[in-house]
Amino acid sequence: MKRFIPLSVPNFEGNEKKYVTEAIETTWVSTGGGFIKKLEKQLSDFLHTDDTAACQSGTAALHLSLIDAGVGPGDVVLVPPLTFIAAVNPVKYQSAIPVFIDCDDSLCMDPEKLRDFCEKECMYKDGRLTYGGRQVKAVVAVHVFGNMADMEGIMDTAGRYGLKVIEDATEALGTRYLAGTYKGKYAGTIGDYGAFSFNGNKIITTGGGGAVTAKEKQNVEHIRYLSAQAKDDERYYIHHEVGYNYRMTNLQAALGAAQMEELTEFIRRKQKHYDCYRKLFDGFALARLMGFRETIDSNKWFYSLLIDRDKVKVSMREVIQALEEKGVQTRAVWGLIHEQRPYENEETYRLEKAPYYYPRILNIPCSTNLTEDDIAYAGACIKSVLEELADGT
Repeated sequence: MKRFIPLSVPNFEGNEKKYVTEAIETTWVSTGGGFIKKLEKQLSDFLHTDDTAACQSGTAALHLSLIDAGVGPGDVVLVPPLTFIAAVNPVKYQSAIPVFIDCDDSLCMDPEKLRDFCEKECMYKDGRLTYGGRQVKAVVAVHVFGNMADMEGIMDTAGRYGLKVIEDATEALGTRYLAGTYKGKYAGTIGDYGAFSFNGNKIITTGGGGAVTAKEKQNVEHIRYLSAQAKDDERYYIHHEVGYNYRMTNLQAALGAAQMEELTEFIRRKQKHYDCYRKLFDGFALARLMGFRETIDSNKWFYSLLIDRDKVKVSMREVIQALEEKGVQTRAVWGLIHEQRPYENEETYRLEKAPYYYPRILNIPCSTNLTEDDIAYAGACIKSVLEELADGT
């Protein structure tokens, strides 16, 4: 039987079956039930926040955050170009206008370019920052692959100009600062809002699902209200705002509650596996394992190789195909959002690093149930494929 090492799969080795069975047996399988409250409390306790609202997806979490932040038609939102497109699509849902700010070497938003854009390209008057006559309302800062954006720089600029900061922590549950102004603070708990995802490939999963936290408890409460169709009177169906069907189901929450019990162990394994890969690729001439900020304790959700394009000149598609033939699943980084058809006419600002990294990043297997033998096999295959392709160019 051909060996196959997937890119990233969920790990169910705890109370998942027990809790899901309990939800089924009590018939609480829809958008009510005790596991939703249990998961919300687990998240709040872990993140050290006052409240957390479970919801339907990470995308829903971002959309609800933008709504609560007051982002509406014609407003400008500053966003990254190098991330999954779901981080930016909710800006369009609100008929707002994205402006793409470059990343730095962490792959997260460059705080210096964010500052320069606000200082040099915008006008600040009477407490309002405007760009081309439109108010700049918010910044979406994505913590890419479990790394962490430079939140000190981002928060400094946002505070100076009155911008709301929405942290897309969908890939960074458990990542936290070890030093600096935000020492001890987790990804998603520094800005005005923090969005999380529990998609099947995340460090914990509910199958689908997400969550939102916020600096102010009343914002979380408002988001929870909006996610449940904005019901002001549940018996007589009175609604004072436009609501959304963005709730998490109790079945999903049962799965998530069990996964939260394993989160600390999953992070430990992710970090251990990363160290194994680091040793394998140390000194390798054709690619290097990308690192994480030294000032953070990262959940190391996804592992990325930076390929030397001067030596390996074939397309990333050819690299991925060759590895698939050996049973090692990998993927390219996301297509740059400003080059996608729905966004190709939007404004960009000094994009240099994002276009540099885009053709060079290869994501490699990172599941929490990998064995050291799996890692050794995957690493050996990746090395041999890159060497063969480099020789052929």
